[in-house]
Amino acid sequence: MNIFSGQNYLRFTKYLVDYLGAIILLLIFSPICFISVVAIKLNSPGPVFADVPERVGKDGKKFKMYKFRSMIVNAHQMLREDPKLKDLYSQYKKGSYKLKKDPRITSIGKILRKHSIDEIPQLINVLRGEMSLVGPRAYYPDELDHQSKQYPKTKKLVQRVLSVKPGITGLWQVSGRSEINFDKRIAIDATYVDKLSLMKDIKIIIKTPLVMLTGKGAI
Repeated sequence: MNIFSGQNYLRFTKYLVDYLGAIILLLIFSPICFISVVAIKLNSPGPVFADVPERVGKDGKKFKMYKFRSMIVNAHQMLREDPKLKDLYSQYKKGSYKLKKDPRITSIGKILRKHSIDEIPQLINVLRGEMSLVGPRAYYPDELDHQSKQYPKTKKLVQRVLSVKPGITGLWQVSGRSEINFDKRIAIDATYVDKLSLMKDIKIIIKTPLVMLTGKGAI
């Protein structure tokens, strides 16, 4: 039995790698987390963690993702419900649920997002068993529904992607991040699911710090 690739890796080794890796990374990133918390509190009023809608996890189960707040308070609700932001919301959906110039992002938030520092609290989700260190993107329910309708040929790919836990980093993140549209992004994630292995996860983890430092493809 090969516990380093395929379904056997997913059932046994990946859980151990995720759990131990999350603990080690939390210890390593603790100084950055402390600085980020102070910066967020000094920069704008509101909580340290972002109040974001639930994400879609393994088998379609929804969960709360932990992220450092990089936007103004209630930013996600405002975008979807404020009539003044109707045009901005249309741009958001047309741009594969990304905005290149988002007025809701705080000055500190721009730095956090560019270098993916806002993603560090997702290590808590890994310890809770809701996410993996490496995996597909975790989508918002409305995002996944809208994008699946816009790209109907991706429905089977979405099913494969939702068969595993979403990841903090993944193949698409180190292949262009927000510069990749949904159809290509979901295809990349489906390819990752089909070829699960410890070595592939290690390669993605090794590439991730460079992406974080350069901020390439970030929005």
